[in-house]
Amino acid sequence: MWVAGYGPKALHTIGTHADGYILQLADPQVLEWTVAAVRSAAVEAGRSPDEVSICVVAPAYVGDDIAHQREQLRWFGGMVGNHVADMVRRYGEDTSKVPGVLSDYIKAREGYDYDHHGRADNPSTDFVPDEIVDRFCVLGTAEQHIEKLSLLRELGVDHFGVYLMHDDQEGTLRAYGDSVIPAVNG
Repeated sequence: MWVAGYGPKALHTIGTHADGYILQLADPQVLEWTVAAVRSAAVEAGRSPDEVSICVVAPAYVGDDIAHQREQLRWFGGMVGNHVADMVRRYGEDTSKVPGVLSDYIKAREGYDYDHHGRADNPSTDFVPDEIVDRFCVLGTAEQHIEKLSLLRELGVDHFGVYLMHDDQEGTLRAYGDSVIPAVNG
């Protein structure tokens, strides 16, 4: 059983019971924090932390126009912001329960229109800074994707899933098939 989650209770449940953990963003700092919580819960439950596989799922866009890629993927920061807002309401801004990298960027969030949820043209994402798009997603050239995915692998990621919700799905898939997957798997 694979489980996705960000909050302390979800991470504890994952470490205690799940076969795999899914982090729905590609930020190395958040990955380290969440995986540490999952592994700690596994040990507390008498399991080997290595029993829990790790999967990162995030939007990926291969190309050389970073500004355009950011605009196409900014929706993801808005979507994650909804989960983070729920966590902050529940746990406050205690950085042991909600990392600052998550809670800080939603401070400018004012409402969210679910009519545009998960779409590149979402007008409810003006609060999402470029830095968050860069951290949560995988952007840039194929070489930059290889670099970020290699870092995530070094941090314990066993699997990576791609969200293709932008205007160059075919180009990104082609780049992954031709360059990224062979380099990361090699």
